Amino acid sequence: MGFIIATANMKGGVGKTTLTINLATALAKNHGKRVLIVDLDTQISATLSLMAPGDFAKLRNNKRTLRHLVHRAIYSDKQLPNLVPEAVQAYMCNVKGLDLLPGDIDLYDEFLVSEMLFEKATKDSTKNFEQVWNNFEKGLISSILQPVLKDYDFIILDCAPGYNLLTRSALLASDFYVLPAKPEPLSLIGIQLLERRLAKLRETHKEGAPVKIQLLGITFMLSGNILTGRYYSQVMKRVNEDYSEAKIFKTRIPVDVNVSKAVDSFTPVVLSNPSSSGAKAFAGLAQEFLQKLTVAARLDQKPSKFALADME
Repeated sequence: MGFIIATANMKGGVGKTTLTINLATALAKNHGKRVLIVDLDTQISATLSLMAPGDFAKLRNNKRTLRHLVHRAIYSDKQLPNLVPEAVQAYMCNVKGLDLLPGDIDLYDEFLVSEMLFEKATKDSTKNFEQVWNNFEKGLISSILQPVLKDYDFIILDCAPGYNLLTRSALLASDFYVLPAKPEPLSLIGIQLLERRLAKLRETHKEGAPVKIQLLGITFMLSGNILTGRYYSQVMKRVNEDYSEAKIFKTRIPVDVNVSKAVDSFTPVVLSNPSSSGAKAFAGLAQEFLQKLTVAARLDQKPSKFALADME
C-alpha cells in the first residue's frame, strides 16, 4: 500500500499546486516512484498544469473527471471501483509512473449531498444526522482512492484552500500532509488555521477510528514580494518556535520565473527546465521528502503498512 499525502493550506496563493505537481514529477522521474496526483480544487490548476484545456474538455465530456467519481461515491455506487481506474490518466508529460486523476470545475452539489444524508439519517434510527455526516465525510475520498491505492507509492491530494467537504475528507483519508507556505504574515495565519481545523476534525471524529494524518513538514515557497525580506526573519522565527526542526523542510523553493513559465507548456519546471534554480530546488525537496517519510514511517510503529526498504 502507498502513502496518501495531502498538500494543504487554508490560505490560497501559497504555491500549493506548484509544489504538488513538481514534487510528484520529481518523485516519478528521479526516483522511479509511482505517483498519482488527485486534483481536488475546482480551479483545476493541477489538471491544467499537466494537460491542455482542450484535452481536459474531452475528458469532461466523456465523464472521466473526478466530478463523476464523487457523484458515484456520494450514492455508494457499487460500480465505483471499476470506474476509478478508467478515469486515471497515465504517463502525464510522458513520464512513467506519473498519473493524474483530473479535477473538475464542479465537483459536487451541496444540496444533493445534504438531501441524501438527511434521508439516510431518517431511515437509520440508531444514528443521528451528525453521525451519518461524519461517516460520509470520512469515507468519501477514501472510497475513491481505495481501488487504486495498491498501484501507487504515493497518492498526492492537491486540496483546495479553505475547509470544504472534499478538503476535510481528503485530510481524513491521508497519512501525512505537506504544508506549503510563504514567508509572509498571512501565510502564517493559514498554517495556524489548518492546525486548528485539524484539531477540530480529530475531536469530531474521536468516536471512530482515530484520525491518522500527521504533519510531514512545512515547506517555504519564496514569494517575489518586496516585503518578503522584511517579514522573512520574523515569520521564520515564529515557525521555528511553534514547530520542531524535523517538521520544517530545509529546502526552500526560490523565486524563479521558469516555474511560472512552465505552466504555459502544461509541463512542470522539473521537466521543462531541469537546470533552473526552481527545478533543482524541487529535486532536492523530493529527496528530503523521501527521507522525512522514512523517518516518519518508522516512528508511526506500523511497519506492516509501509515498505521502508523501497523508500530510498
